[in-house]
Amino acid sequence: MNIKPGKPLLFGKWRKVLVFGLPGNPVSTSVTFLQFVRPALLKMCGWQDVQPMTFSALLDHDFSKSDGKRHYLRGVAVQRKGELRVSATGSQSSGAMSSMVKANCLMIIPEDAATLHKGDRVEIEFL
Repeated sequence: MNIKPGKPLLFGKWRKVLVFGLPGNPVSTSVTFLQFVRPALLKMCGWQDVQPMTFSALLDHDFSKSDGKRHYLRGVAVQRKGELRVSATGSQSSGAMSSMVKANCLMIIPEDAATLHKGDRVEIEFL
């Protein structure tokens, strides 16, 4: 998958059993579980709507990337003056579990977005 964090990710079928192999870094494991494994488990339990609910929020800082991947940034979303706002929790390294502990959401930065500015809208998923 073209996401960050989230490599390597394995998915397959052994006989009639779905098999997921998640990355070793704790944040990569958390993100790939939320994006791929949880929806699969919900679907197997009979749920119809298995994709995480997203909300629009205003970004509280600039952000740039150059790798062409979809990024899932750990963030904190708060309601201010009737508007949902979001900021990153600090280090976005896939081994920095402290940023996951502080987060209440994931900011979804699409593959084609290279630079975002303070005040731009981003999609978020609450944790």
